[in-house]
Amino acid sequence: MAPNVKEDAWKVSGISRTYPSYRQHKPITGESWLEGKNADDEAEGLWRINDKLYDLTDFAARHPGGAFWIESTRGTDITEPFESHHIEERARGMLSKFEVRKASKPRNYKFTLKDDGFYMTLKRRVREKLRKLDYSPTKKTEFLHLGILISVFLFSWAGTVLDSLLIRSLAGLALCWVATSTHNYFHQRDSWRMYTFNLTLMNFRNWRISHALSHHVYANSLHDLEMSMFEPFMCWIPGRQYASKMQRWISVVISPVVYVFLFQEQIILRSILSLTKRNLMHWDDLIGFILPSFLYLSTGVGLKASLISWQIIVAIGSFIFGFVGLTAAHHDPRILHDGDAQRPDFDWGLYQMDTIIDRGDIKWSDLLVLTHFGEHALHHLFPTLDHGVLKHLYPELRQTMKEFDMELREINHWGHIKGQNQQLLRMNRNPLPPGSKKFK
Repeated sequence: MAPNVKEDAWKVSGISRTYPSYRQHKPITGESWLEGKNADDEAEGLWRINDKLYDLTDFAARHPGGAFWIESTRGTDITEPFESHHIEERARGMLSKFEVRKASKPRNYKFTLKDDGFYMTLKRRVREKLRKLDYSPTKKTEFLHLGILISVFLFSWAGTVLDSLLIRSLAGLALCWVATSTHNYFHQRDSWRMYTFNLTLMNFRNWRISHALSHHVYANSLHDLEMSMFEPFMCWIPGRQYASKMQRWISVVISPVVYVFLFQEQIILRSILSLTKRNLMHWDDLIGFILPSFLYLSTGVGLKASLISWQIIVAIGSFIFGFVGLTAAHHDPRILHDGDAQRPDFDWGLYQMDTIIDRGDIKWSDLLVLTHFGEHALHHLFPTLDHGVLKHLYPELRQTMKEFDMELREINHWGHIKGQNQQLLRMNRNPLPPGSKKFK
């Protein structure tokens, strides 16, 4: 339930001057989030970076995923995505060519990116490291993703022919891993690998909005679409105005059910909205029906049995995806959520670190890192980099964290599961900012 936005609305979110417009409309979708952001950012139909407005139409056309950026970001503030998606200085050097004028109003967001701040200091060091780095780990990531994709079809075929729940479960796990490994490519140049995400019945275009543009930039805030879209079934924001104690207990109980229907809910919602409001479907939504078509044509068990087997696989994959994804790194009483006290320093990189506790138990395996949202802090700071590259940047991260008196927090998956349920039940806001003794 949204708070009363008429009363001191600017106080509702700790990272912005205004209450996010999109939260006042139901259902919450990627499209409604973009519409609300367009209204809140007041970029006058252009692209805003810091305090200047740019016409980036030509630039975006040459940018990786250019069509997506043109359609999605016009009329919004892209300061943080611009900095995190362009590690080299070439893009910044080109900006003057596209400058239109200074913005007439201050930024809606309170984040800073000062040259001597945490993020920009780390970014310079990472830039230098990347120039010397061997990029061969990206080939391993591509190999792992391809292997997972093939295993979806092999396990699905065998589970259907043998009518085996165990093998179907392996197919569901592989389907989940397709989604989580494809997450590696959401921020990168368009490729066929992105489309494999649609095998889950979800759509990578929508998740690029909710994940790359929303969650990655405004993690754990009211501007984070990946939190808002789960309300009222699950609410991680502390405070009685968002959910009562009873609602929070219900969230813990029903969360497994929510996980089961994550995949199916996405295509059902888009289909309904397409029929009643406007078309939200894309040609690539048909990719989601490749798997049942394959089972029907290759197994010989008949249409009904193929569809039932497919739905079992999708449900299992959906449950694992929800269980892994929502307990990955962001929800724990020790993690900053909107409403908690924040650091006086609003450096965007510090904010990212405050909203994450990393998985410390999977760093030994490139497969687990790729499929269980590992190296999460570095991924949030430098989302365009392949997961195979991120593990080489820890010396630079630790050096910078030491200079800014921070520590990289890590726990195992069981700790994340426990913490996520504790966060769902948390009513009180943390009165002390991250970095205080309470959080160490």
